[in-house]
Amino acid sequence: MLFSGWFELPWWGYALVALGFTHVTIAAVTIYLHRNQAHRALDLHPVVSHFFRLWLWLTTGMVTKEWAAIHRKHHAKCETAEDPHSPQIHGINRVLWGGVFLYVRESHHPETMERYGHGTPDDWVEHNVYARHSMHGLWLMGAVDIALFGLIPGAAILLTQIVWIPFWAAGVINGVGHFLGYRNWDVPAPDASRNIVPIGMLIGGEELHNNHHAYPASAKFSLKWYEVDLGWMYIRVLEAFGFAKVKKVAPTPRFSDPKPVCDHQTLQAVIANRYDVLARYASSMKRMYRQELERLGHWSQEAESLKPLKRYLSRMHRVSESERARIADALKSSKALATALAMRDELAALWARSSASREQLLKQLQDWCQKAEASGIAPLVAFSQRLRSYA
Repeated sequence: MLFSGWFELPWWGYALVALGFTHVTIAAVTIYLHRNQAHRALDLHPVVSHFFRLWLWLTTGMVTKEWAAIHRKHHAKCETAEDPHSPQIHGINRVLWGGVFLYVRESHHPETMERYGHGTPDDWVEHNVYARHSMHGLWLMGAVDIALFGLIPGAAILLTQIVWIPFWAAGVINGVGHFLGYRNWDVPAPDASRNIVPIGMLIGGEELHNNHHAYPASAKFSLKWYEVDLGWMYIRVLEAFGFAKVKKVAPTPRFSDPKPVCDHQTLQAVIANRYDVLARYASSMKRMYRQELERLGHWSQEAESLKPLKRYLSRMHRVSESERARIADALKSSKALATALAMRDELAALWARSSASREQLLKQLQDWCQKAEASGIAPLVAFSQRLRSYA
């Protein structure tokens, strides 16, 4: 036949080829563009790096500098009017279905490229091929697909390649990843990032978006035992063969016997593991909340007034003024919870004070522990001891 390709496959064979090609693109985006270029979480061997550059040129037309710059700006301006693609600003439907157009619009801003696009490839092939003729790769890929598989199957495979990243990366990750899902870490407001699902297979681990926003410089996105980051598995394989070198991963909390007084090492460990500290503090507050309900009697008027607090115990950010008023009113029934919430804010302020010296921060941490243990509130006393155990 005139339009038959070199390979004749059943329909499901063409489907598998399309999925295989798009999965290579997903790997290129998450490993090369995201973790390597945008965040410098790992180094890649030049052969691997250039293969990903070539493949992305053939299948997406994306320019490395543009992608890295736009993503870095997203982190710097997350959920604000300057965020290139926040569903909190633009709406979930616009980002989910038209996120690629927001990306293209931002790529035309020279100030974004200048400020956030540093350190990306700056060689002859980037300037004269990949960036200068960014759309020509898709035409070449289309010709290859048609030559290999025939006109109709080849065109269908090409179309799948063209829409895959704009939908899954620009749409789902940038949209759903800031709208629906679960949160392991209470990242600072207004960041609304969420883990879409704990099994990061379809989009190479990018599904674990809240984990990434908590630790953006980490090459590994999975942080809980039940989470799977397929991109990290690929990185480990590349590392085993000498094609990648991991530079940084999220810290793993380590503990020793509680020190009598917090020292500089304790301070460093607490700040490095601040999201773990806040998560453990939230668990402590939930236990305190249950104890207060039992103390007051679950069906008493005082206990009923406390129940609206439950939804806020894991959230120290993204609380409106009207919600703060409801919290203050509910806390009138529990001095212990009022103290714990106030001390949570004091603890979080520790790593927000960037202008303070190490000595000042250490003194604040020591004062916090002393205040917690002097409160007589058992969960606070236990948490202070736990805080002095961070190593």
